[in-house]
Amino acid sequence: MRFVRRRRDPVEVNLTPLIDVVFLLLIFFMVSTTFETRQALELTLPESVSGVGLDASPVTLVVTAQGHYRLGEREFAAAELGQALSAEADQARLHGLVVEADARAMHADVVRALDQAGMHGIRQVRIATSETQATSTQAETP
Repeated sequence: MRFVRRRRDPVEVNLTPLIDVVFLLLIFFMVSTTFETRQALELTLPESVSGVGLDASPVTLVVTAQGHYRLGEREFAAAELGQALSAEADQARLHGLVVEADARAMHADVVRALDQAGMHGIRQVRIATSETQATSTQAETP
């Protein structure tokens, strides 16, 4: 017995309605979205006349031009830097560390100080600089 096979049309998925719906949703969200240009909070900060910071000051590490280090009143060589910083590490973690390097100090000495600070978990490290004095030596014309 022979069965008659029905001819089936190939199945096609029409993506045009799907693309239309996605496009309409995109337009809807673009039109309904409000854009805020303000990036920060509007705060009124208290003012200070004296400009004095916190009671606790950061730990100051001085790097001399000769490659020596001074922490407080003690001066020491590079080999003793780790021990000296470990004694002040708790306060430096709380209040930060300020590295005051002489302008003639070698870069390696400053990097050694920063490396030792990182090894002791001190993450707030600042490098102190001085403000340059603008010299106005313009000749006055009579």
